[in-house]
Amino acid sequence: MLSIASAQVSSLLYMDFVEGEILAFDKPYRWTSFDVVGKARWLLCNRLGVKKLKVGHSGTLDPLATGVVVVCTGKKTKLIDQLQAHQKEYVATLQLGATTPSFDLEKEIDATFPTAHITRALIDEVIPTFEGEQWQVPPMFSAVKVDGKRAYKLARQGEEVELKAKLLVIDEIEIQEFNEENMQLTLRIVCSKGTYIRALARDIGQRLNSGAHLIALRRTRVGDIRVEDCMTFEQFTNLIDNEIIGYLETFGPTEEDTLTFALVQILDKLETLIKENPNNVYLEELYNYLNSY
Repeated sequence: MLSIASAQVSSLLYMDFVEGEILAFDKPYRWTSFDVVGKARWLLCNRLGVKKLKVGHSGTLDPLATGVVVVCTGKKTKLIDQLQAHQKEYVATLQLGATTPSFDLEKEIDATFPTAHITRALIDEVIPTFEGEQWQVPPMFSAVKVDGKRAYKLARQGEEVELKAKLLVIDEIEIQEFNEENMQLTLRIVCSKGTYIRALARDIGQRLNSGAHLIALRRTRVGDIRVEDCMTFEQFTNLIDNEIIGYLETFGPTEEDTLTFALVQILDKLETLIKENPNNVYLEELYNYLNSY
């Protein structure tokens, strides 16, 4: 992989991201939305040789979920609020008969409930009642602010806070599969901004006179952007590097390019060492020092 620190970088590659681009990523499991933004910013800054670049996402996706995360760069970050308002589509799998404090797999099961009464007929009766306007109480393990603090931080400190219900719209909710043997229910959901699918899982469990939590979630669409149109981060990295390699093959590397390439390799190695040794202040100071160049 190559990095170009000189101002000779291809104007198309350089100016597009500074002026603004909208990128669609297929977020992997366990990554946060901020991981996507941070890694995209780091890659672009290092490959394009810029120290600062505005990068932001247009809607948080839980770490245990996968799928569409829209990222804006440069001046296109002004469109984030507009993009956040777009309709979203999900495919969610619920485990019926058990709950967790986070309403998903982040926390261990804290209660179990009867499921013998849950049949396909009951599922067919209950699920359509969630279409239309709904008042939903967000999960405690969420980014909702309470007196200026994130609810999930208060929850992890053991504090119980009453969150206010919010009005949202579920445009479509479709049963894709119900496995009566293991009590797992898969749904396709089209909904408005601010809908917590984890909270929807909780509410479905309650309306079935049982309990439920989310065991899988994939965001398949944001507005007109479908997951099939998204890049993996590996594809994005290859795309950027191929553009740069094409430039170098045409114009040849400068001495500065060669030095920057070596620096990036060192920084990559240091980043790995810092993750393996989080309490090593020396490594972090060395990384920050080298990264300032």
